[in-house]
Amino acid sequence: MNPPRHVSHDYARVYVWEQPVRWFHWINAATIVVLGVTGWLIAKPPVFLVSTEASFNDWFGQVRFIHFVAAYVFTANFAFRLYWSFAGNKYAHWRNFFPLTARQIRQIGEVLRVDILQSTREAVHTLGHNSMAYFTYAGTGLLTVFQIVSGFALYAPMSDAWLPALFTWATPLLGDEFSLRTFHYAVMWAFTVFTIIHVYLVFYHDYVEGHGVLSSMVGGWKFMEKKQIASEETAGLSPYPKPRSRVPVAPPRPAKTG
Repeated sequence: MNPPRHVSHDYARVYVWEQPVRWFHWINAATIVVLGVTGWLIAKPPVFLVSTEASFNDWFGQVRFIHFVAAYVFTANFAFRLYWSFAGNKYAHWRNFFPLTARQIRQIGEVLRVDILQSTREAVHTLGHNSMAYFTYAGTGLLTVFQIVSGFALYAPMSDAWLPALFTWATPLLGDEFSLRTFHYAVMWAFTVFTIIHVYLVFYHDYVEGHGVLSSMVGGWKFMEKKQIASEETAGLSPYPKPRSRVPVAPPRPAKTG
């Protein structure tokens, strides 16, 4: 399917993703990969990795230690993102993650027609995430909470630290430790599937829409037609909160002469 042709090339650069959001994104991506790999090794340790006597090495203990350290980083990073959902700009605000308006709900349908049904070639242009992405990230946020609670609950019996002890209530809530471990492992695979789809859609939309979806999570800037920028700033997808100041737009570069 060929990408739609843009009728205008009157674009401007807009600073959308603040540095804390970008740091959260990449730290979160790194810890999810580490937690996924080490979690899989903990659940199904391959015996062929070690050819010496078990008492001569502690590779499995090292894998578990890496998993626990990554879990603490993952938790702290998520807690910071919750804080930034109140302190950040309007694109990072927590209200965007829930479909509060008819326009948001309508845009979810528009995104599904492009990404899933592929019944239209018209890309959905937004300065922040589109409503479907925001809603999906709200879902992964709930899964993140479950992984943090269940992970520390599983860790509590073997730790004297105060933080894991706060979550011991989760084990009897789901029956026993085996059931909790099963759900914890299943959600790990849910994150794996999400990551694959997420990476595919990022590259797909970056190519189709052509306004810096991928690079925006490195530098913070996105590209959009000026008339669409004005529309976004006037209405926005969520009426909350009111922008604290005008969205920074890069000044036009002077044309080369001579």
